[in-house]
Amino acid sequence: MSWLPDLFNSARGQRGLLLTPGQRQSIAFWRQLPAADMTRSHTSIRYVIVDVETSGLNMKKDCLISIGAVALVDGKMDFNDTFQVVLRQDQVSAHENILIHGIGGSAQSEGMDPVEALLAFLRYIGKAPLVAYHAFFDQAMIDKAMRRYLGMEVGQTWIDLAWVLPDFFKYRADGRVPLDDWLRLFNIENILRHNAVSDAYATAKLLQVAIAHGVHKGADSPASFIKIEKARRWMYESR
Repeated sequence: MSWLPDLFNSARGQRGLLLTPGQRQSIAFWRQLPAADMTRSHTSIRYVIVDVETSGLNMKKDCLISIGAVALVDGKMDFNDTFQVVLRQDQVSAHENILIHGIGGSAQSEGMDPVEALLAFLRYIGKAPLVAYHAFFDQAMIDKAMRRYLGMEVGQTWIDLAWVLPDFFKYRADGRVPLDDWLRLFNIENILRHNAVSDAYATAKLLQVAIAHGVHKGADSPASFIKIEKARRWMYESR
């Protein structure tokens, strides 16, 4: 009977097939949105800075619990242009995990339907470039949830500030510096650490720092940040 878990997981992965016509229409509308022009200047584009909270750090076994996001439009933050959602969980995460992110059992079990939560996230981000610190984890967990509940991946451009910032400051050459180290360096307050929106807000302040220094070095667009990230990754991996 060892095939049963694989069959069950495969069935769960096809939940997107059970979407209502309205939900499918929402996805189709999002897909038809024009892609962002990555060559536009930082001050003429909308960035969305993203952070997630999960049931743990195992990208294969753990689940997405919460998404927080803050928009940076024309280089400025608008506190009315934010996003936060808790996805309803079939099984509440462990007590030790709750102590980290503070999302209690009731909040998890009474969260938004995951399909509707992820559709709301798609509507919020549009086709804006997404920014995170150690973005691989955020991207992996969001895409995992998208595959499970919507039968799709976002497939959008992500920029990882962990690799961009070292290009402007003689701090460390790779992307392994903890987020809190950068926040202390620039005296950026994170009001509620491990809260998705609060962490996204702090990361957005770091993005503003990167933009201000990048412009002076000719890195004046999302495309230039992407180029920096790729170059630094290549340098680190080829050592």
